Amino acid sequence: MTLGEFEFIERLLRPLAQGFPGSLDLGDDAALVDVPEGCQLVVAKDAIVENVHFFSDDPPEQIAAKLLRVNLSDLAAMGADPLAYLTMIARPASTSDQWLEAFVSGLAEDQNRFGIHLIGGDTVATTGPLVLSLTILGLVPRGAALQRRGARPGDLVCVSGTLGDAAMALRIQRGLAVPEEMVPPLLARYRMPVPRLALGRALRGLATAAIDISDGLVADLAHILERSKVGAEIEMANLPLSEAARGLPGARLSALTGGDDYELLFTLPPEHAQHLPALAERGGVAVSVIGRITAEPGLRVLDANGRPLALERTGYRHF
Repeated sequence: MTLGEFEFIERLLRPLAQGFPGSLDLGDDAALVDVPEGCQLVVAKDAIVENVHFFSDDPPEQIAAKLLRVNLSDLAAMGADPLAYLTMIARPASTSDQWLEAFVSGLAEDQNRFGIHLIGGDTVATTGPLVLSLTILGLVPRGAALQRRGARPGDLVCVSGTLGDAAMALRIQRGLAVPEEMVPPLLARYRMPVPRLALGRALRGLATAAIDISDGLVADLAHILERSKVGAEIEMANLPLSEAARGLPGARLSALTGGDDYELLFTLPPEHAQHLPALAERGGVAVSVIGRITAEPGLRVLDANGRPLALERTGYRHF
């Protein structure tokens, strides 16, 4: 027997709300959220669509984790701490109860990992693909949120972790032949991104601008440049690549323009360069300097000889 809407909420979703009094056990039209004095509420929303952001045969637990983590990454980019979340599930008739149970199990495991609770949402039927959306709430000390504007000429352009792994995983799914041992770590980066929450908190008061890399380094850096009214030069040789991606064809280009990295891209005044080792330690992830902010508008990507590269593609576009 297929779970009806209210049975699904009662049996599977309501346990995810336990521990957050303002959720009202998912029994009311909305939730109640108290914001501590001296804090601001950070609100973000991302959706993932079947066969666009995940594959139909991906494990449902991992799809749930990805849904939560891409939203947590938005909080990280603002320097915020997780508080609560709401979901929207547009369910095709072909989605089994077993799939939903595994999906909710993945949410439960990851919300425990990141100290966050479900407080509401919506469930609907659809004749299209499975669509999963999540609205996330976070807290940040008043006036301390990281924003895309604020980068200044001379600032260092920095990134966390490694770039291009998720894009390489998609190329493998579409037929790129690579050594077998390289496949699992690359697929893991696509399916299970790691939100850099600790690094986001550590960047408060130091970074002049920040964003998470979801659509590709070039595309997302362009948002900072536009908001800050500055330009940048990036050295392609300085892009951090993982052991799995290094040496594979197109890896460096994927690091430039591939999406789904969910690493933090931020700008840092040169006088704060001394803090980079401490930021990496506090954030639990490597941090690399890949370029510099310029007064001259536009983004220039330089090759190993310092010559500008012409890029045919700058990143992922939804439409």
